Amino acid sequence: VQLQASGGGMVQAGGSLRLSCSASGGPNRITGMAWFRQGLGKERERVATITTGGTADYMESVKGRFTISRDNANNTLYLQMNSLEPEDTGVYYCAATTTDGARTYARWGQGTQVTVSS
Repeated sequence: VQLQASGGGMVQAGGSLRLSCSASGGPNRITGMAWFRQGLGKERERVATITTGGTADYMESVKGRFTISRDNANNTLYLQMNSLEPEDTGVYYCAATTTDGARTYARWGQGTQVTVSS
């Protein structure tokens, strides 16, 4: 499974962006999906996760501002980001857990840059 993230860009504080992550290839089945981010000089942190059934979880600082969703039929993951803050700046990565029924695997997308100016 390959992941391709898109939708990053530069916005002013208070603005919005929507990230997309398209999964392709197979034959493993995708289970959990997530968005991570890494700011300059910072460790990578998990922003939001979503199960196959749609149960979502968020890091504290983005609750109420970000919404993760997925389209299982089209193997696409989204992250709607509203009320963006300069602290949200970083490279955003999508990730997925896949399984062949016996083992699980982690897959990462290439990252998309989000820059929020004050």
